[in-house]
Parts: sequence; C-alpha cells; structure tokens
Amino acid sequence: MTLTLPELSKKMQKIDFCMMLTKSEFGAIVSRPMSNNGDVDYDGDSFFFSYMDTRKVRDLTADPAVSLTFTAAPSLLGKPGIFVAVEGRASLVADKSAFEAHWTKDLDRWFPEGIETPGIVLIKVHAERLEYWDGEDNGVIGT
Repeated sequence: MTLTLPELSKKMQKIDFCMMLTKSEFGAIVSRPMSNNGDVDYDGDSFFFSYMDTRKVRDLTADPAVSLTFTAAPSLLGKPGIFVAVEGRASLVADKSAFEAHWTKDLDRWFPEGIETPGIVLIKVHAERLEYWDGEDNGVIGT
C-alpha cells in the first residue's frame, strides 16, 4: 500500500526529533539531531530554529541540499516503527512573523529571549522526495 503525503503526515505526528544531514565545506556528510519543535502537521515542510553562527547554517548556505531522517518507536504490540527519509532544500528565514508561527515555549531553553534572541534563524526544509518504511509497507512520495 502506497501512502499519500497526508497519510504519512498522520503517522509522523508524534515524531519530534530527526537527524539533519548536510554537506560540509570539505564535502563530508555531517549529521546532528534536530527538533521540529512539535510542529508535526507535516505538509512537506519542516521547520527548525538555530543560531545563524553555526556550522549547519554555513553548510546550508553553501549547499542547501539536506536530508532528514525520522524514526518512530515500535508499537506496544510489537509492530516496527516507521522510518522516513526526506530529501529536500533548505532556506533560511529571518522573518519574526514566521518565528511566531513556529515558536513553542520549550524553545525558551535554547533561545532565552524568545523570538527576539539575537542571531536566531528559522531553517525551513522543503521536501522534494520522501521515502518511508512502515512494517511491510514502503514507498516514495515526490512533492
């Protein structure tokens, strides 16, 4: 059974953390855990807050190609969790109205002045291709 993007989104709703993979200035693949801030009504776009002065932002500025990998834990009944790989393009958003739209109180821990924190940026990853494995089902969705 092939899932649609809305069906896959419903399965992804409880997945907050993912691994973000970028290409470094030296060509190496670099990965780091990122939270999508509970913003999991997935429509093909993922949003992550960061500081501008980070290696990931420098990586994305040089090459906006990005991969995200999401994993959900197995169910209590023993069914394997879902695995989702996203290939997309990143863009940097410095608009405070976008910050407000994606802000959650939990982010205060990392950005103590909220959306007014100096050097804050929103990374938007627009999915171009999603591949998923959900037990016996797997498929590819292009956006």
